[in-house]
Amino acid sequence: MGKRIIQRARGHGGPVYRVRKKAFVYEIKYLSQVSGEAEIMELVHSRAHSAPLAKMRIHHGANNEKTSMFYTPAFEGAFVGQKIAVNMEGRKNYGDIVRVGVLEMGDKIFNIERTPGDGGKMMRAAGTVAVVSKKSKNEIGIRTPSKREVALDPNCLAQLGIVAGAGRLEKPVMKAGKMYHIKKTRSKLWPRTSAVKMNVIDHPFGSGRGKRLTHGMKGKIAKRNAPPGARVGHIRPRRTGRTKR
Repeated sequence: MGKRIIQRARGHGGPVYRVRKKAFVYEIKYLSQVSGEAEIMELVHSRAHSAPLAKMRIHHGANNEKTSMFYTPAFEGAFVGQKIAVNMEGRKNYGDIVRVGVLEMGDKIFNIERTPGDGGKMMRAAGTVAVVSKKSKNEIGIRTPSKREVALDPNCLAQLGIVAGAGRLEKPVMKAGKMYHIKKTRSKLWPRTSAVKMNVIDHPFGSGRGKRLTHGMKGKIAKRNAPPGARVGHIRPRRTGRTKR
């Protein structure tokens, strides 16, 4: 009796291939409507994030009678008890949370909002940072590590500095078992193997014959309406083959 191939099983979304909810117990966000001075209460480890997270507490309200907690990626040099400004005019120190409209050319920022109030969507992985490259009245341009230019609303929030944990990839993973648990936490498929090395039952490219996918019976172009198990190879490319120059 046949079985679902891996691609189709993952697309079906069974419990084996779902991300475990308990890995995402910490939500990264900003308190966009709150301003004041926040204190780093704790640096915590999150299995779902590559960088350590900073648990922050801020007092706000008319007489600072309200207290709120939120999490952001920790920045290089952060320590417990450190005070950072949150959306305060005139404050722009390392680690402060500010509107991108008040930044200067060359400022380094992370955990950047794409639209005001979304809580931070860009530059959150360990060691990542973006640089302010353009300024105008209606938009702020930033340059990402991939040299991509992104235009932002001046009211978007960001945090000054560089995300901590930049050296996490310098230490090699010595055991396959450790990599297994790293991948399992985020429901990543591991170990990965070439499709043509599989059996026919496991992949459309599998079997001992027809290894050269560009020739012979097997094609690498999937149909536009192919089911999850058959959407492998090139998904309806505009063209194939080498580019003529």
